[in-house]
Amino acid sequence: MFNLGMMEILVVLMVAFLVVGPKDLPRVARWIARQIKSLKKLIREIKKETGWDEFAKEFRDTADDLKATVKEADVSGDVKAAADDLRGTVDSVRKEIDEAAEAFNQDINR
Repeated sequence: MFNLGMMEILVVLMVAFLVVGPKDLPRVARWIARQIKSLKKLIREIKKETGWDEFAKEFRDTADDLKATVKEADVSGDVKAAADDLRGTVDSVRKEIDEAAEAFNQDINR
């Protein structure tokens, strides 16, 4: 959660030891643990009352559905295939026109 390394934890413990003192350190540690536990409980209750977990799950499900729909609606492959087919048809028509023009020119030159 806080991404603390071993050195950071040691520094925090040493500062706590110096500030609180060795006698009261266990009592302060228990108080902090109780506060963290009650804070976690409060957060769980707030999420439950507001329906945040259900909203987050519904949001993720909707995002997944949207991604699937976009993937299904992707027509770029179909457009590319149609463009290739059209390009082939245009090339064959162009070839036929060139052949007809060449034949016409030969008939005129005779």
